Amino acid sequence: MSDQSSGLNEAFIAKQRARLEALQRELLAGEADILANERTFEEEHGDEAREFEEEGQRLEQELADQALRDAYHRRLADIQRALEKIADGTYGYSDESGEPIPIERLEAVPEAILTVEEQAAREARR
Repeated sequence: MSDQSSGLNEAFIAKQRARLEALQRELLAGEADILANERTFEEEHGDEAREFEEEGQRLEQELADQALRDAYHRRLADIQRALEKIADGTYGYSDESGEPIPIERLEAVPEAILTVEEQAAREARR
């Protein structure tokens, strides 16, 4: 596929690659922090007797942490896919339809691998 006439030139793609790599590092560091905090909490409080209310709060926190990890993993997968698309020359085109993704979307969400409409449908399926 050739570059979109709307501005997907080599400089733009190089800038996007750098942004994607930085986002990837940031997300991986954030996930490592969550896991470290969970380990620290378990080490500090693992042997303590817990009240039912405390156990409920702990379970709610675990659910929230898991939801955050799931979101990290989805975003990391999209970042990795976008980096693959840069490498194979298909960055800026939807994985689903092959349609061009508007440059404004790519500037706002560099890991976009779907059009806005396709992304909304993907989210609705979850």
